[in-house]
Amino acid sequence: MLNTAVEIAFVLIGAALALSLYRLLRGPDTTDRIVALDTLGINAIALLVLFGIDQASTAYFEIALLVALLGFVATVALCKFLLRGDIIE
Repeated sequence: MLNTAVEIAFVLIGAALALSLYRLLRGPDTTDRIVALDTLGINAIALLVLFGIDQASTAYFEIALLVALLGFVATVALCKFLLRGDIIE
């Protein structure tokens, strides 16, 4: 039962990744592309967690935490650059 749910989740998150990638490539505005990039990161985290559940390994959860931290810092840096044109003052 859990294996079936994980497989369905893999397919759905893969579809979400594809849609986010489409928005990243075809976004009409820079802000839409930043949101799409953040969404891609969140979907990648979800895939890592699902893979960790599937493999019954805790290492993937730690990797997902690192990816989440890097994604947060990257999003803040991109938004700050977009607003001010400078990251470090």
